[in-house]
Amino acid sequence: MASNTGKTRTVVKTEKQVSTPSLFKVLMHNDDYTTMEFVIEVLQSIFHKSTAEAEKIMLTIHFQGFGHCGTFPYAIAETKADQVRRQARKAGFPLRCSLEEA
Repeated sequence: MASNTGKTRTVVKTEKQVSTPSLFKVLMHNDDYTTMEFVIEVLQSIFHKSTAEAEKIMLTIHFQGFGHCGTFPYAIAETKADQVRRQARKAGFPLRCSLEEA
């Protein structure tokens, strides 16, 4: 039989570091064909913006060339940009979104 007399045992605990995922801005770009009403509709349906917030973003897009729709982890940002593209193509508009690291 083995005995542990006089022996000490050291237990080392390591902390797990959880890193937050990189965030990306979804930017919507102005074009000469997509209607303002459609942009507002997309901002409300995909980005869950209120009417007032959607109108403000739409005007920013119209006058500055692009507008910030939201900031999300990469996979969610890419999904939302893809949803915008699909909804726009289905309606016959060339509306474009891009991602920018936040």
